[in-house]
Amino acid sequence: MAVAIAARGLGGRRMGSRRQRSARLVVRADATELASHVSKVTPVGPRVVVKVAELEKKTLGGILLPDSSQKKPTSGDVVAVGKGKNYDLTLKEGNTVLYSKFGLGVTDVVVKGQEYAILFERDCIGVMPRSNASVDDIKDIKPLGDRVLIQVDSAEEETAGGVLLTDDGQEKPTTGVVKALGPGRLNEETGEVSEMKLKVGDKVSFFKWAGDAVDTPAGETFNIINESDVLCKL
Repeated sequence: MAVAIAARGLGGRRMGSRRQRSARLVVRADATELASHVSKVTPVGPRVVVKVAELEKKTLGGILLPDSSQKKPTSGDVVAVGKGKNYDLTLKEGNTVLYSKFGLGVTDVVVKGQEYAILFERDCIGVMPRSNASVDDIKDIKPLGDRVLIQVDSAEEETAGGVLLTDDGQEKPTTGVVKALGPGRLNEETGEVSEMKLKVGDKVSFFKWAGDAVDTPAGETFNIINESDVLCKL
């Protein structure tokens, strides 16, 4: 049986029993478990259904993390696509997307033991190059909407007087180089897409707390932000 999903307020029950909590390596405890006869979820409007990838359970150093520290955003594979009022969605079934797992627009459901996320396409950050993508793949992401991928400059490790700074004292970098661009902001009423003003290779300064930053094993930091959070070109 297929169920059409338009918004929050889903039927079903919360994953909360001891047996269910023991399976939190697979599904989140606050996901809504749909009735056993439901086998498919069909999104309504400009939404997509994403089969959630397993949360990263370890840091790069192999230390187990509690749920509250597990890395986000996360990725998953698109399994169903809705339709906009005057346009077709950019995402297709089979795309692997990066999104903020705990964003306000994300509804988590469990269908026959598998966790899925239902969210608006506009809340997806970008398309990853492959399923089960890792942080190593972030440099190859294709941003969605008016987002830009920025390779962030390294933080200064010394003050002007030569005093070494601890990690907590290091100034959060706010400059970097644009590595990839989305197609532009979509007007969901008309279906028109605005042209991006930035270009690949631009050196920019951006709003300090903007975006979704990801650190790679190679020590690089990439951030995906909205073009409107770019303060200026340098």
